[in-house]
Amino acid sequence: MAGTGAALLFVLSACGNLDVVAKESVTSFEKVLDAIPGQVSADEMNGGFSLSAPDGSARFIWSENYAASPLHDVMLELDAQPFLDAGLDAGKLPENYAVAGGKLMVGVKLGDDELAYSGDPTPLAAYGQIVEKYRDAIGFHTSLDHFNVNLGDGNLFEWAKDFQVNAATKEKQDKDIVFVLNPDPLIAAGVDPGAATGWAYAQVTVDVGGKPTEVYKFLKPFDLA
Repeated sequence: MAGTGAALLFVLSACGNLDVVAKESVTSFEKVLDAIPGQVSADEMNGGFSLSAPDGSARFIWSENYAASPLHDVMLELDAQPFLDAGLDAGKLPENYAVAGGKLMVGVKLGDDELAYSGDPTPLAAYGQIVEKYRDAIGFHTSLDHFNVNLGDGNLFEWAKDFQVNAATKEKQDKDIVFVLNPDPLIAAGVDPGAATGWAYAQVTVDVGGKPTEVYKFLKPFDLA
């Protein structure tokens, strides 16, 4: 796992409901799923699918039916212990966060759609529903050539557009997938950002009102090679 994050600059290129970024994100996400089939599974509890980090410390979860999602339609589920050890008071977290069963969960409800599929839902088809119905949730990080799903409140799951290019580029190595957290709500709930083991606390660049702006994020990147 790499320790630091490079600049995160998200640029959306609008070309209709299914623009180039959105379409290419589907192809790229399929490559992620194919690269780590053993870490992709159905998630009955959350009514969808999950992609697990290589060390099992984090999962990206996305729903197959927004009308039946018990909590969020897209979310991160993370080991809570590093944040609890760093001072987290779970009772002080905002309502889109939860701590239960040793896990920290954060995400967003996209809508209440009763999603329809041609055949049985699959992980890729369920991701395609996000692209088709909630295009604004899909972003692109130009400096690392990463796509991302916006999980609300500055939290993201992102992945490399091209693993081969990623592996050959020094500053992008070991960042095939990245779990990204907005640290502000966690710090407000008592977390000492330098004490969250396994997470890098780093300044990154985001696009705010069309202007590059430096902000801090918690980052957990992984190499899938």
